Amino acid sequence: MVGFKPDNEVHLSHTEHGLAGAFSGMIGRAVCQPLDVLKIRFQLQVSPITKSSGSKYHGLIHAFHSIIKDEGVTALWKGHIAAQMLSVVYGVVQFSVYEILTEKFFEITKRDSKVNHFVCGGGAGCVATVACQPFDVLRTRFVAQGEPKVYKSIHHACLSMYKQEGILSFYKGLWPALLQVAPQSALSFGFFNVLSHSWKQFFHHENESLGALGSMVCGIGAGIGSKCLIYPLDMVKKRIQIEGFDEKSRSVYGPIRHYRGMTHSILSVIRDEGLFALYKGLYPSLLKAGLVTGVYFCAYEQFCRLLKSWHSPAKYKV
Repeated sequence: MVGFKPDNEVHLSHTEHGLAGAFSGMIGRAVCQPLDVLKIRFQLQVSPITKSSGSKYHGLIHAFHSIIKDEGVTALWKGHIAAQMLSVVYGVVQFSVYEILTEKFFEITKRDSKVNHFVCGGGAGCVATVACQPFDVLRTRFVAQGEPKVYKSIHHACLSMYKQEGILSFYKGLWPALLQVAPQSALSFGFFNVLSHSWKQFFHHENESLGALGSMVCGIGAGIGSKCLIYPLDMVKKRIQIEGFDEKSRSVYGPIRHYRGMTHSILSVIRDEGLFALYKGLYPSLLKAGLVTGVYFCAYEQFCRLLKSWHSPAKYKV
């Protein structure tokens, strides 16, 4: 199970939990990067995602074909290096902090409650977001740029952003990111804890490990449920992150908009594009959220089980 469990016979170190988090983040990102590229492109498109004049992308299938045709199949992994750096660091920080917090909460409350997992999940997500925000901004800009490229490499992007926009440009969109991640992370860990208990009860495996299939199914459910509730903040965050970015690259997504902050961006999107514009890119985002979270928890639990098997081969068989 994810999180501190007092009745576990083997307790991994914080370093081992960090390694498991890095492994799960790396695997999840490699599998789901194309869906992330589609989601971001949809979020940045000001024009409606329909077959109307001026719309670059008309839908999921059309976007896939257009990106491959115009930029090549490798464009589906644009920003992958920055995204992998984001995922690995985020996985290390999030799972390490989550394990530490659940352990401390148990020491204080003497209870392993679902509320503990909810609160600790939100706190872990916030800490990881602050640590990884620069990678998220870089990823968004690499995905947004078309051909010719504005940034030649991560090093070039970092230097350009620092010289042209200052150090704070690496933290653009941090407030909506924190407002998004706190509930999403809390809901993800909370939902996963609830779903995993239900899975074990349904299959009468209360005293056994969740298993790879159970981790995947419960993770998919947790990812989709949490993403549905907080999606508008993710969309707004992406719009803010490309403020100051090359206007030629931005113009392919429709009229260029300038936002003065989170509240102004939300009101502007609703006024100019309609309320449902806050959910642009929701479909690929749900596919990605479900798949990523499923892979995330599954990889994390299986890697933790592998580590525990080294400590106690007789108890944990892999």
